[in-house]
Amino acid sequence: MHIVHKTRPVVFIADLHLSHQRPDMTNAFFHFLDQQQDIDALYIMGDLFDFWTGDDMVCPFAQQVAIKLKQASQRFSIYYTTGNRDFLIGPDYLIAAGMTLLPDIHLINLFNTKTLVMHGDLLCTDDIQYQKFRRWSRQPQIQRLFLALPKWLRRFVANQLRRTSANYARHKTDSTMDAVPTTVQQLLQKHQATRMVHGHTHRPYLHQLLHNQERWVVGDWYEQSSVLSVSTQGHELKATPLQAEQKAMPTSKQAHQSGSKSKDPVQ
Repeated sequence: MHIVHKTRPVVFIADLHLSHQRPDMTNAFFHFLDQQQDIDALYIMGDLFDFWTGDDMVCPFAQQVAIKLKQASQRFSIYYTTGNRDFLIGPDYLIAAGMTLLPDIHLINLFNTKTLVMHGDLLCTDDIQYQKFRRWSRQPQIQRLFLALPKWLRRFVANQLRRTSANYARHKTDSTMDAVPTTVQQLLQKHQATRMVHGHTHRPYLHQLLHNQERWVVGDWYEQSSVLSVSTQGHELKATPLQAEQKAMPTSKQAHQSGSKSKDPVQ
C-alpha cells in the first residue's frame, strides 16, 4: 500500500493499553478523537488494547471503542499496526472500527520524507527471549490453534502470560528493552528511509540520528496522552495529562530517567 500525505496534518499514537478497568484512559481517547477534525490520517501504532484474545471475544467496552473509531473514520483515515499486546486483532474488528491494517513495518511518504511506521518491538533485538516469543506467536498455525481454544481457556492463558511477562520485564535492563541503534540504522538503510516513527518502548522523544536521519518515539497513555502531530509546518510531540492539562515533553535525559520500561512481551 503506497500512502502519501501532502497537505493536511497526520497524527501518530501508540500504547494506549485500553481496558474496562481504566475508564479515564478511554474517556481521554474518546475526547482526543473528537478533537481531530481536520487531519488527513491517524496512525495507531499498536497496543490499542491491553490484551486481545480474539474477535469473537469482543466485550461491550471494545464495541464502544469500535463505534467511536468508526465515527472518526468518516473524517479521516485510520491506519493500524498491531502491537505485542493486541496482535490477534482480526479483520472483523478492523472493519467494525473502520481501521486499515498495515504490515509490521510500513514505508509512507510523509510530506516528501520517506518514513517507516511500526510498533517498535522489532527494534528491541537485544531482548532475545522476546524476539523468540514474537516469531513463535506470529506463526499462523500457532494463532489458529490458540483462537480455536475455548474462550475461558484463552482468557486464562492470556492472564498467565501477562503475569509471566510482568515478572520477566522486572528483571530486564533498560537497554535490553529499548531500541537497538544498529537495528534502527539497518532498517532505515534497508528501506531507504530517513525517518522512523514508533512506540512500544514508552520513552517519548524526538531523536536526531546520523546522516540527517530521525527516530521519533511516542509514549504510552498510562498517566497522560502522547501525541505526535506532523504537518507542512513542522512537528510536535505533546504529552497531555488525562485531566487534559498540557505539559511540555521531557528532555532526552529526563525521558530516559522517567520513561517506563518496555512493557510485557505478550498480550
